[in-house]
Amino acid sequence: MYTEFYGILVLLIFSVVLSAIISGASYILGDKQPDREKVSAYECGFDPFGTPGRPFSIRFFLIGILFLIFDLEISFLFPWCVVCNQVFPFGYWTMIVFLAVLTLGLVYEWLKGGLEWE
Repeated sequence: MYTEFYGILVLLIFSVVLSAIISGASYILGDKQPDREKVSAYECGFDPFGTPGRPFSIRFFLIGILFLIFDLEISFLFPWCVVCNQVFPFGYWTMIVFLAVLTLGLVYEWLKGGLEWE
């Protein structure tokens, strides 16, 4: 019944088994007692200047999340452009509403100062 999906199933099983074999070999053959240099932070061959666990600015994460949202928007927009004439009335207005919601979100972030980098 679903014979066309057997290739995907075989590929999935193969990738899981191969990942398990590689992870197991790494665990078995890996170094069990790391020295001080292996566990220290690497900074271009020099000793680290500060603590390696400095927190990032929350604005960095906000810009990253906004980038992901608008990047996903483009991935939804490309297939819609291909089939726009086939799904004209419903698909067109659905995409217009989708783009309007994203535009309102962008304007809201802009007005709240979320895009300002200080």
